[in-house]
Amino acid sequence: MEELALESNAFFMGIEYLAVFCSGLMGGLCAVRKNYDLFAMLITAWLTALGGGIIRDVMLGSLPPVGISDRGFVLTALVSGLAIAVIHPEVDKLRWSMLTIDALAVGLFAVNGTSKALDLGTSGMTAVFMGMFTALGGGLVRDMLLNDVPMIIRDKHLYAVPSAVGCVLTVFVCRGVQWKMLDFTAEVVLDCAIVVLVVVMRLLSVKFSIMLPGAVKRHNTYLPSESRYLKRPVIHPDAHDGGDDDKDQSRA
Repeated sequence: MEELALESNAFFMGIEYLAVFCSGLMGGLCAVRKNYDLFAMLITAWLTALGGGIIRDVMLGSLPPVGISDRGFVLTALVSGLAIAVIHPEVDKLRWSMLTIDALAVGLFAVNGTSKALDLGTSGMTAVFMGMFTALGGGLVRDMLLNDVPMIIRDKHLYAVPSAVGCVLTVFVCRGVQWKMLDFTAEVVLDCAIVVLVVVMRLLSVKFSIMLPGAVKRHNTYLPSESRYLKRPVIHPDAHDGGDDDKDQSRA
């Protein structure tokens, strides 16, 4: 398997480790807010940071998954769980900083997950789903474990949409490399631009309360009610009279 573009440079690898660490902090903070113990903090930190990659690798048959085989990533996630047990008051106040890092993690995981899926020979559509699993799966598993409504449903701002956009654009970039239209340098530059786009979309949606529209509000319907077609039960007069006769006989 070829080396992924964003994993070929020490600088980008450092950013990815930072993303894993901060994702772990966010996951561990959820356990802190529920007053869970240290073990729960470690589990939620690890699942939030690496759960999406585990789902992706299992579905792609790339075993063992990076989330349990890459010592650096695993230790980084566990260290974030230990750290949040001590620095959770400070982390809880760094709203915009953590939001930015979380958006950065979503962008990086989306690009890397999509690229890895394409590198393993999947179709473009499958790669988009794998990229979204990588970017959003960890938070989804965390929220289900903690019995919360998943973030991708609970957060009304653009959260899953930027990752989907990043995954689709990554497919086009990877296809351009496969068709010899782009060289390796262009791939790295475009992948970085995609990550920045994901971060900007996420932050702008929170800053300016940009949300997707919901269901269309309507006051009229154009189908008749089904109740008009339901047959009402017919009460025969004879049955009623018979009941009165029975009462008279019982009185006699």
